[in-house]
Amino acid sequence: MSAKYDLNYDLDTIRHSAAHLLAQAIIRSFPEEKVRLGIGPTIDDGFYYDIDMEHHLTEEDFPRIEKEMLAIIAEDLTITRKVLSRDDAILFFKNLGEDLKVELIEGIPAEETLTSYTQGEFTDLCRGPHVRKTSEIPSHFKILSVAGAYWRGQENQKVLQRVYATAFLSEKELQEHLKFLEEAKNRDHRKLGKELELYLMDAHAPGSPFFMPKGAIVYNELVAFIRRLYHQFDYQEVITPQVLDVELWHISGHYENFHENMFFTDIENREYALKPMNCPGHMLMFKHYKYSYRDLPLRFADFGRIHRYEKSGTLSGLTRVRTFSQDDGHIFLSLDMIQQEISELISMYFMCYRHFQFMDVKVNLSTRPQKRMGEESSWDLAEEALRKALVENKCDYQLNPGDGAFYGPKIDFKVADALKREYQLGTIQLDFQLPERFDLKFVNAKGELERPIVIHRALLGSIERFFGIYLEHVGGAFPFWIAPEQAVVVPVKSDAKTQLDYAYKIYHQLKSAGYRVRVDARNESMNLKTRQVQTAKIPFMLVVGDREVGNSGVSVRRYGSKSSENMTFNGLTELFADLMKEKNPAERIYKENNKENHQANHQEEIVL
Repeated sequence: MSAKYDLNYDLDTIRHSAAHLLAQAIIRSFPEEKVRLGIGPTIDDGFYYDIDMEHHLTEEDFPRIEKEMLAIIAEDLTITRKVLSRDDAILFFKNLGEDLKVELIEGIPAEETLTSYTQGEFTDLCRGPHVRKTSEIPSHFKILSVAGAYWRGQENQKVLQRVYATAFLSEKELQEHLKFLEEAKNRDHRKLGKELELYLMDAHAPGSPFFMPKGAIVYNELVAFIRRLYHQFDYQEVITPQVLDVELWHISGHYENFHENMFFTDIENREYALKPMNCPGHMLMFKHYKYSYRDLPLRFADFGRIHRYEKSGTLSGLTRVRTFSQDDGHIFLSLDMIQQEISELISMYFMCYRHFQFMDVKVNLSTRPQKRMGEESSWDLAEEALRKALVENKCDYQLNPGDGAFYGPKIDFKVADALKREYQLGTIQLDFQLPERFDLKFVNAKGELERPIVIHRALLGSIERFFGIYLEHVGGAFPFWIAPEQAVVVPVKSDAKTQLDYAYKIYHQLKSAGYRVRVDARNESMNLKTRQVQTAKIPFMLVVGDREVGNSGVSVRRYGSKSSENMTFNGLTELFADLMKEKNPAERIYKENNKENHQANHQEEIVL
């Protein structure tokens, strides 16, 4: 069918019209059903429509619905807009039996204009805009999936069927997007986590991951990496309690501002809470000792486990959980130290992200939210300090008004993964409020008591969430230094004693050197073992046969390679030792530079 659509329409208008096309096609495809309509908005990469019907839609229904969508396009139906009074709108949709639409109308403010759009027998409540005719909707669309969704996002409401779809102006764009979705599906950390035996979720602990031995290795290597950064940037690690009296959370302001996201318990007739954040504990630690300006900046780091209540419908693999650890830190300093400290933090953040091959990093400055603590003058001072630090470090940044924490503004770092999806990871939050609320003081150079300022900071954020993001970024193929299994030694013939003995000799020497290695001595074919090593995404398969035994060598096959390389054992250990250097924070990106050169070139390194 030749395209009749107007190329001047923007993509959002096309998708908005396609959402109505989808709803009309579903109604036509199931004439025996009473289909009630919810809402059908556009989203970042497409659109959806919430449907209430008895029949449970599956992928088998999609071709039938898509065929009907094409038929409606071919009918060249005129799309007409009509302004409705509130009473007329309610009466019209009530007569159609669209009680969800009636509920929406009743919740719309009286001063808003109500409009409907009609195409053929189909009419929907909508603000628009839309194309003029159904023939102007491109046929480059695809129904993607269906999922359950609470009506209006409220758990006490009925669960509707949310049909996701997408549309583009060209077939090429559609196919590129479908290819992207397929790659994203293959990289989904929930899928890879199960296939690679990294972690599991169980209904006995909703939102609380169980890390299997392989997953625990990756988790602990992430923590160890951050600890190496801490050593380089002069942090002191602390350990704080999990359960604290709610009085502490009243002092910090979390009880008033974060109450709905906390877990509480009663102990000896007093209310306690599982900590949702580490900062109040660090405030107490600073308060218990007398510090002077010579001790500042004082950098506390904490991997303590924290708990936050998330609604069950929002939980998602490792990226949205109820219990997690952060690479959390709090820096106590004086006002005149802010610029230098934030400069150090910016250097630290970019070093961290580039080590994990997140090369596209964006920076946002998030300012005071509507719900906040403290005087406006302190917010002015804090926001200006962060802005000045970004300017002085020549960081391009976007302003994000109203998205700061309730106790202070913040700098947020977003990274793009291998599929160009953006995630917020690190944050630098400047806090004038908690030092005031906890009455913190230090002795300044004049011998007088002065109030410190606190910087809240995290690089990876939640270790669990970063695990999931990084797993998808590398597609499960971890770099050698962090891979849960770094090599598998495979004798060509498992029943050949000389080959098996030699395989275990290599295994013991590599294991004693600290490498994560095992022997696959099963009586299975080499083809099967090779496929399994590749499927497990293990960096190296080390094959030993009679030839390797005779020359004290090994046949090395890297993950993703179709060929092998013959190496001496000494050559292999040299290769492994070189790859392990990448576990050091600055090795991959900065190993060619000394610290002085890094500082001199800092402007160039952090250009976004």
